[in-house]
Amino acid sequence: MKNHKKRNIIGFVLVLAVIAACAFVALVGVGDKHQGSAKNIKLGLDLAGGVSITYEVNEDNPSAEDMNDTVYKLQQRVSVYSTEAEVYQQGADRIVVEIPGVYNAEEMLATLGNPGTIEFYEQGSTDSSDEDETEESEETQSSSGFDASLYGWDLVLDGNDVVDAQVTTQQNEYGNSEYVVRVTFSSEGGKKFEEATSRNIGNPIYIVYDGEVISYPVVQQTISGGDCVISGSFTYESANSLATSIRLGVLKLTLSEVSSTVVGAKLGEDAVNTSLLAAAIGFILIVIFMICFYRISGVAASIALTLYLVMMLCFLNAFDVTLTLPGIAGIILSIGMAVDANVIIFTRIKEEIAKGKTVENSIKLGYHKALSAILDGNITTLIAAAVLYLMGTGTIRGFATTLALGIVLSMITALFVTRVVMAGFFSMGLTAEKFYGRQKEHKPFNFIGRKALFYLISFVVITAGLIAIGIHSIGSGSGLNYSLDFTGGTSMTVTMNDYIDVTGEDGEALRAMIEEQTGNTDIQLQNVKDSNDIVIKTQVLDSEQRSALKDTLISDYGVNADGGITEENITGVVSGEMRTNAVVSVIISGILMLIYIWIRFKDIKFGASAVLALCHDVLVVLAVYAIVRIPVGNTFIACMLTIVGYSINATIVIFDRIRENRKLMASSDLALIVNTSITQTFSRSINTSLTTFIMVFMLYVLGVSSIREFALPLMAGIVGGAYSSVCITGSLWYLMTKKFSKKTKKNN
Repeated sequence: MKNHKKRNIIGFVLVLAVIAACAFVALVGVGDKHQGSAKNIKLGLDLAGGVSITYEVNEDNPSAEDMNDTVYKLQQRVSVYSTEAEVYQQGADRIVVEIPGVYNAEEMLATLGNPGTIEFYEQGSTDSSDEDETEESEETQSSSGFDASLYGWDLVLDGNDVVDAQVTTQQNEYGNSEYVVRVTFSSEGGKKFEEATSRNIGNPIYIVYDGEVISYPVVQQTISGGDCVISGSFTYESANSLATSIRLGVLKLTLSEVSSTVVGAKLGEDAVNTSLLAAAIGFILIVIFMICFYRISGVAASIALTLYLVMMLCFLNAFDVTLTLPGIAGIILSIGMAVDANVIIFTRIKEEIAKGKTVENSIKLGYHKALSAILDGNITTLIAAAVLYLMGTGTIRGFATTLALGIVLSMITALFVTRVVMAGFFSMGLTAEKFYGRQKEHKPFNFIGRKALFYLISFVVITAGLIAIGIHSIGSGSGLNYSLDFTGGTSMTVTMNDYIDVTGEDGEALRAMIEEQTGNTDIQLQNVKDSNDIVIKTQVLDSEQRSALKDTLISDYGVNADGGITEENITGVVSGEMRTNAVVSVIISGILMLIYIWIRFKDIKFGASAVLALCHDVLVVLAVYAIVRIPVGNTFIACMLTIVGYSINATIVIFDRIRENRKLMASSDLALIVNTSITQTFSRSINTSLTTFIMVFMLYVLGVSSIREFALPLMAGIVGGAYSSVCITGSLWYLMTKKFSKKTKKNN
């Protein structure tokens, strides 16, 4: 027994040591370069600025379809360097790529290169496989351009047949690990490549990028399945260079670099500082709440949450995640979500104590009974994160990475760390019931009997949102208040006489002037490094608005009327394909969630109710966007995806309790079982939502305007998600179950 207590105390001390070590790494870092330090986390364009590269299309009069396709595919390619990179069209034939966290334009250009064309050739009947001739051809092509007909080569496939190319590793014939390039083809491209390799065994396939042979791997066997591996004496750098060239060649149009500049942050240090202050205050309030409500268990949860937070900072470094303001908001939100698993466990412990169990047994039973609900809730959210990562691009993929990381870390800290800490407290003598609390027994509230009222409230809110969308569509032509990220607009580069920091007070004065002259509140300002230039991005301005703005810049700021202002129309950074991918991702996630819940609960009605509740939550948040006229921008997608990932948890917990009570209350009426289950989990639903709400509310109170625009709909989503879980999902399952049981009786 003494050894058991000793092990528990040692485990507790080890947890504290791990927290101290992770905190040291997060705050200070390791080595001269301070590796792992939070200061080394990559920041997005809104926080730190980066490189802005402008490309021009080489083809004459490119079609809108080809331009859109090129923008989208280039967005996919540059996401290798940062998930938060932005790509948009400027004017009729230019594309701008903005990559955060990079301040050496020449280095970025050397790494990224000029996107050209990629083509795969095979030897024709007149071609020779002599290696010397191949080398001579390469030398000629690099200086005078490429003409396949001169060498009798036949085209096998081009960039339209290539999906992706990435560096990976495999074991060579000697059992050593080596770098290779894995190329993935489309279904049609895979068929073409299979046919080409079947007739070229022992011969090379020539890979030509922008008129130059960059590789000519020899075919060893027929390659089927839609992908191939290019091996050789690669270093990581040479393999990455080849993979990058193949990826960048998957474009319909060829591009030439026109200019590159280093742009400043869209927001200032105040935005970061206020967000961090909101996180600190919110975290302290959660700690106080948890300790007051759950006593010693709350202390254990606070210790585990501290570990969760410092581990998150370390892993953001390890996974090279680019952090934007919405990303900071997402992490702060995930702190609230991390409380969820702890609340489920602690509520179970209090329930077991109320049943007369000893504290030690109650702790064991609490973890055991809470396990299924925690796993099911988090796995369904992980399913959504996986789909978003695989199908998404840009910020969607970055969001999915942060979401998945938060879920895994929260499960580890809740299921293992808090258990070790609580065992340590128990072994130190904190064994009395008063330290853990006793769940009060409440009479089941009649949620089923009031379902009509609950449905009416939801109907009114959602209908109000739809009416607002309709009214605004008639009045302004746009049901939602789409921002620059969606609609695009006007980009002006203004050369000021004196340097103006757009993130300071002078920048705020400039912003106010632009709002006054244009009547536009959706404004982005950026400095251009080593110059007095300022980039002003607004929604599309008519001739009158442009004239008013230019006249004021000339008269009030002394801008040169001749050449001091250049302007271009730009497209939104959220392309149609990105929006489509986001919607498709949510639909697929919903279907996979339904299937998972169906399998786990052995009842498709649970899954159907959960998916309908998610639709309810999304429509509620959409209503808030429509009624309040919150700008719908890049954060809109992240907000909706957060709601989908978050609100499923409370629903799963209630369904898990219904499943349990159907066995314990087999002779009871179905409505009583549902009412009892919701009542028993009610405190958990409220406490989890409240802690998450506290974090987001602090963001809203202390954050800058862009953060408040993100926090407000999130708060609506948290409230709507809690409401649907408690008031909607259980009654939906009840109605479906009753309806299907009646049909079964009739058929019998």
